[in-house]
Amino acid sequence: MTGLRSLSSGLRALQPEAFGAEPSGERLARIRRSPHFKDGVFQNPGGLARTRPSGSMVDLAKVFLDKETRPLRAPRGTVPVHPTTLADLAKPPADGLRVTWMGHSSVLAEIDGHRVLFDPVWGERCSPFPFAGPKRLHPVPLPLAALGPVDVVVISHDHYDHLDLPSIKALAGTDTVFAVPLGVGAHLEHWGVSPDRLHELDWHESTRIGGLTLTATPARHFCGRGLRNSQHTLWASWVVAGEEHRIYHSGDTGYFDGFKEIGAEHGPFDTTMIQIGAYSEFWPDIHMTPQEGLRAHLDLQGGVPHGVLLPIHWGTFNLAPHAWAEPGEWTRDEAEEVGQAVALPRPGEPFEPTGKLPADRWWRAVSQPVRHPWRRPRIAEVVSDDKLSGDLDMAGDR
Repeated sequence: MTGLRSLSSGLRALQPEAFGAEPSGERLARIRRSPHFKDGVFQNPGGLARTRPSGSMVDLAKVFLDKETRPLRAPRGTVPVHPTTLADLAKPPADGLRVTWMGHSSVLAEIDGHRVLFDPVWGERCSPFPFAGPKRLHPVPLPLAALGPVDVVVISHDHYDHLDLPSIKALAGTDTVFAVPLGVGAHLEHWGVSPDRLHELDWHESTRIGGLTLTATPARHFCGRGLRNSQHTLWASWVVAGEEHRIYHSGDTGYFDGFKEIGAEHGPFDTTMIQIGAYSEFWPDIHMTPQEGLRAHLDLQGGVPHGVLLPIHWGTFNLAPHAWAEPGEWTRDEAEEVGQAVALPRPGEPFEPTGKLPADRWWRAVSQPVRHPWRRPRIAEVVSDDKLSGDLDMAGDR
């Protein structure tokens, strides 16, 4: 027993600061009072969601190490990053809403005179360690400080590719406030954010920040970032409503019927930012495919093509077995079939939903020579060189 205590103490001593902190005191008491907390953990809508890979670890390893598909999981050249500057963002959007995808799930939304930054990840790796873990496939479009003042930072959950220690520490030195799901505030306080700058919400709770109303809405995912995962932090999607515009950020989530309820209560939305990457048949409950992401967008909009869909959670980190740019390709195809407006900007490229949308297939210029078709729904069959050549010729017309 003494040896186990010593081992536990040693592991705690080695624990990186990036692991954050566990909720305690009144924060923990509030968590335990939540209607979504039961049997010591937060519960997912729609019942139990598998948060560990299904199937055997051998099967999962075979997929990740497959010699034919592995080269497709990273670009063959330099990803074209839009050279956004502070001057670009200084001019107010013509119609009151402008959105800039910074890569992965990081989005700057300028809405009705306010600036909201979702899931800022400016670190080189989404990992607690600087020497290991998924590394960026492209640089950040511009330094975090070059964004200018941000009114509110919104965090969807505490996984490393959404809650980034270097980014939070940099933002902690500004005047911004933070909107986070219940329990996540413990990490931010541990990293230097004062409690009076935290708006910590359970699902269906709202807060007013300036002229914006922010509401934490359900998602189907999970939490955790330390050696000991207590499951005491919530995950959420977010609705941000201004005087004229409404936007939605999905965070990470599997598909569930709750999108219709969120849309009925808070929609329709001018823009939805929907997770469409890092999916796999090994974890179908906690991430959406592009097909499911489009379905979620339509649910949120009352079942009809409306507003602009911005795909997020793709093209920046290699987190799943699929081809690195497959989510963008698949999403565009799905959206075209139903007549849904979709924005597919280069990282850092601002757009206004009422203006011309960036929608060219920019990733093809830096993708590996493809012997497999883009997965719809999966990379399954090797195509002939003649068919591939024809596919790529047609691609130039899109």
